[in-house]
Amino acid sequence: MGFSRRAIFSQSLVLSCLVSFVSFCPSPSWALKSEILASDSGKVSLGLYYESLCPFSASFVVNYLVKLFEDDLISIVDLNLVPWGNAKIRGSNYTVVCQHGTYECLLNTVEACAIDIWPELNKHFPFIYCIEELVFERKYTQWESCFEKLNLDPKPVTDCYTGEYGKELELRYAAETDALQPPHEYVPWVVVDGQPLYEDYENFLSYICKAYKGTAAQTACSKLSLNTIKMEGAELSSPVCYKEEEKIPTSWSRIKSAIM
Repeated sequence: MGFSRRAIFSQSLVLSCLVSFVSFCPSPSWALKSEILASDSGKVSLGLYYESLCPFSASFVVNYLVKLFEDDLISIVDLNLVPWGNAKIRGSNYTVVCQHGTYECLLNTVEACAIDIWPELNKHFPFIYCIEELVFERKYTQWESCFEKLNLDPKPVTDCYTGEYGKELELRYAAETDALQPPHEYVPWVVVDGQPLYEDYENFLSYICKAYKGTAAQTACSKLSLNTIKMEGAELSSPVCYKEEEKIPTSWSRIKSAIM
């Protein structure tokens, strides 16, 4: 996958703008992301279950999820980022095995630590965006440069991912991912108000606008054509990272499940 210099420069500008923009966004409590809280606040719950080195997860964060900050759509959303994805737990010592290797386990934990240490949206999302942008550009080994780019102290995150607390956070995300109903089949797995979007996840903004019952983002949502929403059963094409043991198409998976 090749990227032009212009595209990479544009992504860097997005990061700079994002850091400036989200500081003016509301900073809800990120400790609890339940659908009940989203309903009580009038916001739409948006869950992203992903893994750091899946190229399609990175693309979604960099090219799609960032659109929440355009026209203040983030003001109507409770966003929950869950960096675990298709990882597995092995053995009695709870060894974590990640789909794309040990470096993915490292970055999953780094991002989990960032969310915990900087629960405010205006800190942890730009940091995660920065890492996933480097993944998108195949420069993820330079992830520590994100501390300097964003003027963040690296020590709390370093202490977290090199210690037991980082593993504890990842095990929590493992449990949250495992509890999904219906279970996730691949990543990115995008859920709006409890309903997975399957391979239509790139169209997530339209689902958010359809689910939102207020008027705060009426202008932004009016720009989206709700007629473009693909309903379940339609032909879907957005790329995903399947679980290692599950390579069959999603549609056949659902048919088989229904027959059983």
